[in-house]
Amino acid sequence: MVMEERRRISREPKYCLDNNVVGDSWRMFRIMGEFVEGFDSMSAMNLPAVTIYGSARIPEDHPWYRKTEELAAELVRAGFGVVTGGGPGIMEAANKGAYDAGGISVGLNIALPHEQEPNPYVNMSVQFKYFFVRKVMFMKYSMAFICMPGGFGSLDELFESLTLIQTQRIKPFPVILVGSKFWSGLIDWIKEQFLANGTISEEDLDLINIIDDPQEVVDFIKRSVVT
Repeated sequence: MVMEERRRISREPKYCLDNNVVGDSWRMFRIMGEFVEGFDSMSAMNLPAVTIYGSARIPEDHPWYRKTEELAAELVRAGFGVVTGGGPGIMEAANKGAYDAGGISVGLNIALPHEQEPNPYVNMSVQFKYFFVRKVMFMKYSMAFICMPGGFGSLDELFESLTLIQTQRIKPFPVILVGSKFWSGLIDWIKEQFLANGTISEEDLDLINIIDDPQEVVDFIKRSVVT
């Protein structure tokens, strides 16, 4: 019976849903295995790193793609590794910029139906099935987070990092939004709703930094962290 269950789990698609209780015991071993592999792989990076988030849907000829590529190259020249989700779009741009600049270009790839293969500019890749395991790797091994324009996934990662810093579950680190025109509406809404209704404090707004110029982003990170 146990062997039958193991064979059934091994046949599951890499992106199958986990909101059922069948196979929970074996799923725990798979989760632990992802943590072990992630910690072992990321600890070998051996230099400070910056995570860059952003949309997977941005094409190569888009200005956001080119700006991300430039920013990643500047980070490498400043002595940082670059970490992304390993997929296309903004993630590919960041990995490409780091790779072309001769730096460490990390892709923490997640298994999804439409986004499963690492982009070709990753020289250090770790595969994940579980979003929450991958998020731990981002948080543990990054000195700063840069959020380029993105969608639901980028917002999820942005707000989780802000929540962990706000509640003092992790040490504070720079959280930078690149693209003032893209992000200004969100920041206005946060001020008009969160701040005006007392659900955050003035100090919480200081956790968010909006900077558009790639070199200014790098300079801000260098001033804010001890490398």
